[in-house]
Amino acid sequence: MAAKLKKGDRVIVLVGKDKGKEGEILRVDPKAGKAVVQNVNVAIRHTRQSQTAQGGRIPKEMPIDLSNLAMIDPKDGGPTRVGFRVEDGRKVRFAKKSGAVIDA
Repeated sequence: MAAKLKKGDRVIVLVGKDKGKEGEILRVDPKAGKAVVQNVNVAIRHTRQSQTAQGGRIPKEMPIDLSNLAMIDPKDGGPTRVGFRVEDGRKVRFAKKSGAVIDA
């Protein structure tokens, strides 16, 4: 099945402690059904100092379930679902709310 959300997409969080926050997808794990979104679901990780890296409390984005994310519509900026259609012999993603093509 084709991926509805991909790396680099602007998404909004629908549920959870970060509800309403927007960000860009940094990584997607399709097998687990999770994605890492910039500045969303941030946890503090404690790391020991080494010769190469500074130690301390490091904020790190943790994975969030794909079902809790929605694509941001390119036309009106609100949350939208993603669909697929064929245009000029190519399969493209489009926003169901406005009909705008996401993959140009």
